Amino acid sequence: MKRILACLLVLLGFAQAASASGDTLPLDRFQKERVTDIAALQNGAKLFVNYCLNCHAAAFMRFNRLRDIGLADEQIKKNLLFTSEKVGDLMTVSLDPKQAKDWFGAVPPDLSVIARSRASGGGSGADYLYTYLRGFYKDDTRPTGWNNTVFPAVGMPHVLWELEGEKRAVFAEEKDAHDPSKTTHVFKGFETIKPGKMTKAEYDQAMGDLVAYMVWMAEPVQNQRVRLGVWVLIALAIFTLIAWRLNAAYWKDIK
Repeated sequence: MKRILACLLVLLGFAQAASASGDTLPLDRFQKERVTDIAALQNGAKLFVNYCLNCHAAAFMRFNRLRDIGLADEQIKKNLLFTSEKVGDLMTVSLDPKQAKDWFGAVPPDLSVIARSRASGGGSGADYLYTYLRGFYKDDTRPTGWNNTVFPAVGMPHVLWELEGEKRAVFAEEKDAHDPSKTTHVFKGFETIKPGKMTKAEYDQAMGDLVAYMVWMAEPVQNQRVRLGVWVLIALAIFTLIAWRLNAAYWKDIK
């Protein structure tokens, strides 16, 4: 009994930690239809390899799987491979875990299934990633010079800042709705400090493509599975109809 209670307490602790890290602010909704958009997936793959794969691995994904989103081996070699990598290699990184921990405070997580693991009561994993990637702001109190509204005190720097530009977060002190004697730090929005290479709309579009790729990467066969599922349901419906009529014909003479 004590072991069961201990396990329950551990699970409760994990749930509270996930809630604290992912549900601090309402999550923006990711457009699910992007996962079936080949152009969006290809652009997302390009962004992922150029900006994420330097520190984060995707060790359960091979480069040649990108054929499924319309990329030929030659395109993969020319645009997405570096140094001596081969098309059949896994998406790993050469970053030393010890050095990564010294630099960032923690080893950057593998992103193979990050879009699924970040789901919570506040929204899907895609919603979390879409909000997180657009939630970086300048903060000189942090070692990297950046902070994040979704993941406060994050160790990751804003690697996409050249595309988005620099912005600061605007906070206000407001009275706590449950205890008027206390005040809370409330996020009000962003103010642009320095524009980037992309407009806000272009950056949001790019982050949508990047998240779409990560959602696809977490389960590359999901689109085929959905299409196959429709045909399975149709087949089951036809079989049910046939079984119902056969049953009626069998019991007709017996009754």
